[in-house]
Amino acid sequence: MSDLGIGTLRDRGHKVRPRRVRGCLAVLVALAILVGIGVFAYVKGVSAIKGWLSGPADYHGQGHGSVIVQVKSGDTSSVIGATLLQAGVVKSVSAFTDAAKSDSRSLSIQVGYYRMRLQMSGANALKLMLDPSSLVSKQLTIPEGLRAQEILSTIAAHTPFSAAQVKAAFNDTKALGLPSYANGDAEGYLYPATYPVTPASKPLALLTAMTKRFKQEANMLKLTLGASALHTSPTDIVIIASLVQAEARRPQDMPKVARVIYNRLKAQMPLQFDSTLHYAIDSRGVIQTSRALRNLKTPYNSYTRLGLPPTAIDSPGEVALKAALHPAQGSWRYFVTVNLRTGDTRFASTFKQQLENEQLYHRYCQTSSAC
Repeated sequence: MSDLGIGTLRDRGHKVRPRRVRGCLAVLVALAILVGIGVFAYVKGVSAIKGWLSGPADYHGQGHGSVIVQVKSGDTSSVIGATLLQAGVVKSVSAFTDAAKSDSRSLSIQVGYYRMRLQMSGANALKLMLDPSSLVSKQLTIPEGLRAQEILSTIAAHTPFSAAQVKAAFNDTKALGLPSYANGDAEGYLYPATYPVTPASKPLALLTAMTKRFKQEANMLKLTLGASALHTSPTDIVIIASLVQAEARRPQDMPKVARVIYNRLKAQMPLQFDSTLHYAIDSRGVIQTSRALRNLKTPYNSYTRLGLPPTAIDSPGEVALKAALHPAQGSWRYFVTVNLRTGDTRFASTFKQQLENEQLYHRYCQTSSAC
């Protein structure tokens, strides 16, 4: 019995020792985990405190190099910051948004393309975006009354596009998006307005924007419907508007000039407009045409030919188009500008009245260098 008891105790002693070891190991592991968690929390806490104290990740200074970034309509400061981060301008979105929050002028950042530098501080990036000189988008203004070739020259002179590139785009008439009644001729359909030019712009896209703008204006004015009411065609409306644009000195005279055109056409009288002859020979600046020029054989000679010229002679604006669609009521068949500085224009229903008005013009020219 005693041996059996002793043996049992030995067996139990052998079993107790491993349990104690495993228990110690578990405690050590648990302590190690707790220490690890504590160290991790400490490190992260210190890092967070340092980050809070030092602010967002940011570059220092003005940066270097050059990069173009785009601000789109509706972009918030966070979106702009993300754009700058992606382009390598700022080190973090917060670097820019924190600077924007402290400067109310950030709300005035315009839509467009900006020339920025790489690795700029958020504050300097904001400062550069607020500088108008960094905005590389340009506004191209096409005045009313320019001929197509003059518009092409204006584009080439005020954009990065060469004259050859602009001409090639202009010659692609099918791609211009002209209205059907333009008959494939862009003269008169490059609408005079202001257009943005960005680094992403192309000559064809710019010209297409002009024809698109014309069609928008034509729709607003109900050009096709108005032409039908006048028993004429949309093509003729544009041609008449271009003549009005070229001949009228003042906006308020345009409806009267349009009426003169309609009255002379109805009476089977030649229009006798110097502007059509100037268009034929591509001249500008001469008030009156010579006798030789008035005998020029060209479909644009409105002294020797009846009816309208075959195409528009310039790009008319809104007022001229409205005048062609809604001419003033009157019996006038003649007009003459008697003061080239003020634009004072006299209208007449008879040739006798016209001669009297022309005398006013001649007397004006005796004392004015504008003639």
